[in-house]
Amino acid sequence: MQRRLGSLSPIAVFAAAAVVVAVLPAFVSDFRAQQFAYVGIYTVALIGLNILTGYTGQISLGHGAFMAIGGYTTAILMADHGWKDVYTIPVAAVVAGAAGFLFGLPALRLTGLYLALATFGIAVALPAVIKKYEGFTGGGQGINLFGRPELTASVTPVEVLGVELNFNNWLYALSWTVALVMYVIAWLVLRGPTGRAFRAVRDSETAAVSSGISLARYKTLAFGISAAYAGVAGSLFAIATTFVNPDTFPIALSIFLLVGVVVGGLGALAGLVVGAIVIEFLPIWAQGEGIGSYLPDFIVEQTKKPGAPAVVYGLVLILLMFVLPNGVSGLLRRIGALTGRRSSGSN
Repeated sequence: MQRRLGSLSPIAVFAAAAVVVAVLPAFVSDFRAQQFAYVGIYTVALIGLNILTGYTGQISLGHGAFMAIGGYTTAILMADHGWKDVYTIPVAAVVAGAAGFLFGLPALRLTGLYLALATFGIAVALPAVIKKYEGFTGGGQGINLFGRPELTASVTPVEVLGVELNFNNWLYALSWTVALVMYVIAWLVLRGPTGRAFRAVRDSETAAVSSGISLARYKTLAFGISAAYAGVAGSLFAIATTFVNPDTFPIALSIFLLVGVVVGGLGALAGLVVGAIVIEFLPIWAQGEGIGSYLPDFIVEQTKKPGAPAVVYGLVLILLMFVLPNGVSGLLRRIGALTGRRSSGSN
């Protein structure tokens, strides 16, 4: 009986999360709905990065670049070829996934910090590449999508299931629908043979090879899947910002994504939404806005000084690592273990 309950728990958590996502827009403003749409977008990117780093043990500091590839794929298809925004999302996944797979081939010889440095090189080099091919990417000026008929609900509201949605609410619905679908796909992949192979590679490459697992196949596959998720997130990000240029996907984005995965918990999917919330809202709170405005006045005044938000951001991250060394998912596992012990003790 306990085993059945354990197997149902991920489904119950997913169902509860889906209900919260569905009802949340009724309790927040359009502006907040837009912010939570970005949380959904970051969640997609974090799921992909966690497959690579958390489940396969390959550190990446270049996922902001794969998001940029997905974002530019969407922008170019919309601006130059008249594609509807929604239809560009799977294409962005394929293009970014192919780029990740191709990068994974030469990266097979790299591990640990050397792999992290190589992936960081992608994030550093991509803005220069974008600017170089100005006729294709718009260069430094970028590509503007605002007001285009291909951008759903940007001009007139759209009706979905009998509900009229403006752009912010449509963006929220699109982002979280895609996020929930991508979560299910990741969950199905990771609970099957592929997921077991990923974890075997992470735990011991030597043992994995002795068990008949191909390191080249599964490492490159992890890179491809992870980059495809980043491409989807980048596509949604381009739709959300209605504009792309090299500054839309800064180098720091790759670092923020890794921070989000660590806060959410490596090797687990349950806490990644919290990591996405940290990416979206912590910089705002560090400036004394939102939840940060409830701090004592003398602290809020200090956050207004130049450079202070960055200090607050860093201190909060350090505190989170002390309090949650295994991330939010680790905390949830501890709570589940304690609950299981109490229930077994009472029986």
